[in-house]
Amino acid sequence: MKSYRKELWFSTNQRRELINITPAVEEALGKSGVQEGMVLVNAMHITASVFINDDEPGLHQDFEDWLEGLAPEKPYDQYRHNTAEDNADAHLKRTVMGREVVVAITEGKLDFGPWEQIFYGEFDGKRRKRVLVKVIGE
Repeated sequence: MKSYRKELWFSTNQRRELINITPAVEEALGKSGVQEGMVLVNAMHITASVFINDDEPGLHQDFEDWLEGLAPEKPYDQYRHNTAEDNADAHLKRTVMGREVVVAITEGKLDFGPWEQIFYGEFDGKRRKRVLVKVIGE
């Protein structure tokens, strides 16, 4: 069995961004040499997410609107967590969107359904954060 580990680093310009990381995961998979197995992709920060969905701008705006409705950023004092920081909403958004995804690898490729792509969701940006890509298989 082979194992390959890669970290993807991000510094966003905005507090909240969605970034399609599928090409970077595919590159890591190619370097791993794994033909059959699984890849785990997970956010290594508690205010960021990794999830699978469609790469469509209208849907991305729907995510932003929906998440902001569930856990609005402001007013900051609405959250008990926001005594030393102002990112309670980011913690809640990450919980809803998820920490990681696992994708099957078949014949050296990510075994996706139609339109599926892997995204990094940043909810408390403007600082350096990372995603772990762990490929395991034969």
